[in-house]
Amino acid sequence: MKSPSLHVEHSQGAIYDLGIARMRLLSAADQTGGGFALAEFKGGEGAWTVPHVHREAAESFFVLDGRFHFTVGSEAIAAGAGDYLLVPRDTPHVLGAGSGGGTVLVLWVPGGLETMFIELSQLTPEAILDPKIRAEVASRYDSIPV
Repeated sequence: MKSPSLHVEHSQGAIYDLGIARMRLLSAADQTGGGFALAEFKGGEGAWTVPHVHREAAESFFVLDGRFHFTVGSEAIAAGAGDYLLVPRDTPHVLGAGSGGGTVLVLWVPGGLETMFIELSQLTPEAILDPKIRAEVASRYDSIPV
């Protein structure tokens, strides 16, 4: 039996507040048989992640608007609207938004990392900024600070 299609209009999708950015979940792993998850992140200027690595997932970024700076391994990459970046498994990386912030589409293959962001969104504003608490949450997922 085929799974039903999924259509998420521009004003739909669950929104999760992560402090500096908000995640709009477009497709979760449980909707794709675990194959992938897709989310839109929109937020302000500054660091969006700490340096980390995914052992099991590849992560892709497509910049919808704004300027972003990535460090992938030892390579610094500036990306703007229309740019695409693939971070292979086992590759340390970090992401931040430039002046004015921006919007980026994120694809995880396989899916599952979206649940970490859902859990992070349930923390208090103070707790989500605490590196120890973030590391403890990340430890339950495939997101290892480096």
